[in-house]
Amino acid sequence: MPVTYYENYSPVGDVLVLAISIVFFILIRAAYINKQKNYAIFLRILILLPVAAVCNMLFHIFMNNIGEVENSLIYLTRMGYHVSLFGMLVLYISYVVETVKFTDGTGKKYMHAAYVGFAAVVLYEFTGIIFRFGFYIDDLGQVHGGFPFFAIGYVYFIAIAVWALYKGSESIYKQIIRGVLGCTLVSFVVMFLQGVHGQRSFTTASFTFPVFALLYLVHANPYDLTIGTIGADSFRDLIHYSYERNRSLYIMSLYLPDFDRPGSKYPDYIQSNIRSVSNEFFKGATLFEVGDGHLILIIDIVRNPDYAQSGQKMIESFLEKYEQYHYDYKITKVKTVDDGDKLDYLNLIQYVQNRTPSNCVREIGEKEIESFREHKYIVQQLADINAKRDPDDPRVLAFCQPVLNTFNNCYDTAEALMRLKLPEIGMVFPDRFIPIAEKYNYIQGLSEIVLAKACKEIRLLLDQGYHITRISVNMSAFDIRRPDFSEMVKNTIYRVGIPAELIAIEITESQSESEFKLVGDKIYELQQCGIKFYLDDFGTGYSNFERIMELPFDIIKFDRSLTVSSGTSIKSETIVSYLAHMFSDMGYAVLYEGVEDETDEDRCMRMCARYLQGYKYSKPIPIEDLADYFLKEDEYQEKSAQTLPAEIMASQEVVDGAS
Repeated sequence: MPVTYYENYSPVGDVLVLAISIVFFILIRAAYINKQKNYAIFLRILILLPVAAVCNMLFHIFMNNIGEVENSLIYLTRMGYHVSLFGMLVLYISYVVETVKFTDGTGKKYMHAAYVGFAAVVLYEFTGIIFRFGFYIDDLGQVHGGFPFFAIGYVYFIAIAVWALYKGSESIYKQIIRGVLGCTLVSFVVMFLQGVHGQRSFTTASFTFPVFALLYLVHANPYDLTIGTIGADSFRDLIHYSYERNRSLYIMSLYLPDFDRPGSKYPDYIQSNIRSVSNEFFKGATLFEVGDGHLILIIDIVRNPDYAQSGQKMIESFLEKYEQYHYDYKITKVKTVDDGDKLDYLNLIQYVQNRTPSNCVREIGEKEIESFREHKYIVQQLADINAKRDPDDPRVLAFCQPVLNTFNNCYDTAEALMRLKLPEIGMVFPDRFIPIAEKYNYIQGLSEIVLAKACKEIRLLLDQGYHITRISVNMSAFDIRRPDFSEMVKNTIYRVGIPAELIAIEITESQSESEFKLVGDKIYELQQCGIKFYLDDFGTGYSNFERIMELPFDIIKFDRSLTVSSGTSIKSETIVSYLAHMFSDMGYAVLYEGVEDETDEDRCMRMCARYLQGYKYSKPIPIEDLADYFLKEDEYQEKSAQTLPAEIMASQEVVDGAS
């Protein structure tokens, strides 16, 4: 019985593969692994590896005992060995395709090629035995090897995998591509050298190298060695993995503002406490550092049925340490919900955290989750509004607040205001959506739409014979930074066909030197067209008189806080009055916001008020209702003539730019 064909085999390679496979599973169990969608493919590859090793060892044991075992066992183990190895190669290609995410159908072509190759290998093995043109054992016990189809199939699959990696190299981090290709090359070299020397012991072992590359480069996510945390991407990955498997989690977040800065380090005693917290109170909990000073602990509820009690004990332990170290904190906690809506829990926690006072513990419930969902919905709607820039967008409402002209006791100006009316949640007020719009840089679209709607209303009022001195529109620093800001304003006004002097722009003072120069340039450019400018919110925060006086504002709006504070004492009224008279003497008109009653009105009149705005006169109203306050041109002229002496009428024309 000839056995020389198999004398160059030693089980050492397959035994090593079994040992390595066990080590892989131990490491996966002990360490945190990125469980992306391709993780399931990786697990199948890893399972086929020891299956192939066992089949190969059994095959050679049976081959060394030809005549004493059934030939069918030899054929079965050989078939199992080759199917396992080529199955790994098919999965390897599937893994590459899933990771690269080809969008033009190329991925399907690679998979079709892999399936064809796999079918060809299985068909060749099976028919080769039946029709005796491949591997088979004849009636005399002679072994026939047949055509070296295995080597050709191996090269075929490796070529597909390498080509797929090359074609998808633009969408994967280059170092990972190099690592996987390098390990694949080592595998190929081992197979080649083994063939040159007539060896057969390390075929299965060579398949471990690409598997090790995937585990280390893609799925392994090493812990921070000092505090044992993992990053934000892994947090989202674990949440997604748990969603897919319907596993409930309990999430506890700790935010330490003192360490919310790049490069900050926790003191040694805090590091020690962080290292112990995961295992002291929970089984198998995973700790993440999702940002500077922000730690999140994820607890598997199945493994920790008493999670609520354990969580409370952990908080009590933390509060004891707080009494010792006195670092500010915010603690939030939430149990994942399974309602078909895959919540972004990291953003949910940060959303609630931003609205939580320091040194508080807050449980996230349905109310907070619903508020967060509305927040996300508003963000999505703002993104769509900003992208479309439709001047007639029904979701953006133009409101206004009439302003009283104290010279003639008429309403001839107004401030345009924004509201949102969204399909799913109805009316949304500026204090909610303006910060969101500014954060995500969607404010420009809103400002453009409100300006267009204000211009259209002015056109309509003019056509109906009403007198309008101007309507002011708020613009943020984000708007001013637009390279085409001036062109946008002018084009919007001219497109509607109204005089530019009927529009005013309200801006707040900038603290930035570059923004200061930019604002000055834009004011000078637009004032040449007749557009007037308000300095909004004077008296809040930082005010630089030198800068204010360098910019050619027309009207200074005293913030409501000055209106209120001026009524608290004679001293406060004197200071505010002095400022107002100073601006008036310099040629600025003064507008007071927040006038609530006659007492406020009388006081502001004593303090050199030119314009008054507040709830005493009107709450913000839809801009379409402005006609209820404005007068027709002849009525306005008649009332002004009765109210004002000729010299004041002349001065008003200068300030207002009236024709």
